Amino acid sequence: MSGKLAGRTAVVTGASRGIGFAIARRFVAEGAEVVITGRDKAALDAAVAELGDQVTAVRADSTDVADLEAAFEAVRERHGRIDVLVVNSGTGKLAPIGEITEADVDLVFGTNVKGTIFTVQNALPLLTDKASVILVGSTASRRVAPGQSVYGATKAAVRALARGWMVDLAGRGIRVNVLSPGATQTQGLVDFLGADVVDQMGPDFPLGRVGTPDEIAAVAAFLASDESAYVTGAEYFVDGGAVQN
Repeated sequence: MSGKLAGRTAVVTGASRGIGFAIARRFVAEGAEVVITGRDKAALDAAVAELGDQVTAVRADSTDVADLEAAFEAVRERHGRIDVLVVNSGTGKLAPIGEITEADVDLVFGTNVKGTIFTVQNALPLLTDKASVILVGSTASRRVAPGQSVYGATKAAVRALARGWMVDLAGRGIRVNVLSPGATQTQGLVDFLGADVVDQMGPDFPLGRVGTPDEIAAVAAFLASDESAYVTGAEYFVDGGAVQN
């Protein structure tokens, strides 16, 4: 099969729906064999049925290190290597200061920071030299809406991890970049902010609209491919100009 990712194996976490699903679908279109992960087996099975034979699924909770170890052992057994790793699993909860609970912090930091760290660490033995690692960040690391302080802090941590890992892995030619979507029309965003808020956001951005998962996936495909061979440690905002406004 032709395509900029032909012959490559990619792992996309949190890919049963939304942005992760769109990235997996774009990678398939570019010729990759793709492994998707998520917590919900039924949702993963439905995603595989839609995405086709180039995709397999491994159920994994990114907050559970043992789950991640088992998931990447399954990837090793099936494919033996990873050429592209997209760490997309994430969560958020609106909580203004004064209303933040310990459970909120444990959930959001556990998923977005701890989960990112141990996903990459468990993938590391399988990453090929010159592999591409893409960490999914957020414009919330730069432009935080009310109640998003904890979520924004986790995405700022993801950016910091990319800077450190860029240096740690440079000797193997492994590139580490951050893909930071702005408001994107997904069910996850609607669940996070509410449908009314999402509907009102678009006119506030320079391009005048909320993005689509496919637009995020297009940039992920660039970062995964040889077209970005000299790009590492970068953060790509795909946000209609929101953080620059």
